[in-house]
Amino acid sequence: VKNLSETKVEVTITLDAEALADAEKVALVKLSRTVKVPGFRKGKVPASVAAKHVDPQSLQEQLLDDAISKAVAEAFLTEKIQAIERPQVDIKKYVPGDILEFTAEVEVLPKVKLGDYKKLGVKQEKVTVKESDIDDVIERMRVGFAEKKEVERAAKEGDEVLIDFVGKKDDVPFEGGTGADYTLKLGSEQFIPGFEEGIIGHKPGETFDLNLEFPKDYHAKDLAGQKVVFTTTLKKVTEIILPKVDDELAKKSGSFETLKDLKDDIKSELQIRNEREANDKFKDALISALIEKSTVPAPETLVNDQMRSIEQDFNQNLAYRGLELSAYLEANNFADEDDWREKEVKPTAVKRTQAGLVLNELSKVEKVTATDKEIDDHVEVHKRQYQN
Repeated sequence: VKNLSETKVEVTITLDAEALADAEKVALVKLSRTVKVPGFRKGKVPASVAAKHVDPQSLQEQLLDDAISKAVAEAFLTEKIQAIERPQVDIKKYVPGDILEFTAEVEVLPKVKLGDYKKLGVKQEKVTVKESDIDDVIERMRVGFAEKKEVERAAKEGDEVLIDFVGKKDDVPFEGGTGADYTLKLGSEQFIPGFEEGIIGHKPGETFDLNLEFPKDYHAKDLAGQKVVFTTTLKKVTEIILPKVDDELAKKSGSFETLKDLKDDIKSELQIRNEREANDKFKDALISALIEKSTVPAPETLVNDQMRSIEQDFNQNLAYRGLELSAYLEANNFADEDDWREKEVKPTAVKRTQAGLVLNELSKVEKVTATDKEIDDHVEVHKRQYQN
């Protein structure tokens, strides 16, 4: 066994005449299932008879395949080599019936040297629920229970408006700058600065121009910092009437008698959520600190597996949000997909790989095991998740 790197080994294996003879017997048995011999049913030809009818080249190919597979498996088991891919085999010498010498190069699980995992210096943050957090939830509930009333007055912040608009740069409409029957809540900051403010004060039926400038850091580079004109028609103004924050709102929200009951329930839910998020951050910080203190080589095969997984999940997430990867690359100043993979995907994949390896080693040192019941319970969760 020759260590080529921390994650790759080359094993040189030599088989003698006896091992090759055994491999030939196995190969003949396999080939006898497909060879056609007069007087015998297919699949019932004895190996000794099949030997006279099989193609010599096919026999040698099958022999080598069986001999190498068996020898590699036995060698890896004997030498405690934990391969993480199919080995690359290179035959160095072969004399039929006499000797076979070959090398098997393969990536392996590396030796992980754990740091002092009992002194990582990571502190768990204290979890609190601020009154403003509770107020934010109640404000969202008010919006959910709000009444909407169409009005003829001028639009003001907080109103919902229905608009048509055409955006032009140098008197030419630009891509993504046109909308019809678009519903917009004034003050939501969905549009570039000045757009929503420009609608305020106008009445239904009015058409007006909004002379604006795109932010210099706007994601579409052809529009960043550019002066544009939005010709806008205000078609409808809807006043949003929010309910009062009182016991009646609490009763509408569920089985609560008073506003205090509702606030106590919100606080409890936020506390549980915040504790869960803080615990997740704490675990991530612990793993990062453990990786920093340990020696954890990341095999290329495992990193590539993680990269494929990350890319697939990321692209699915973008599609779910109706976004294109090209837009994300442009907005985040990546030159192209390769640049993104190298700077963002690969570092994440390396860290995930190292996390798996370091936790695997830690579980061995601490003798962490799973009971049959725990495994069965976990399987049940997945069965319910993928029941369709």
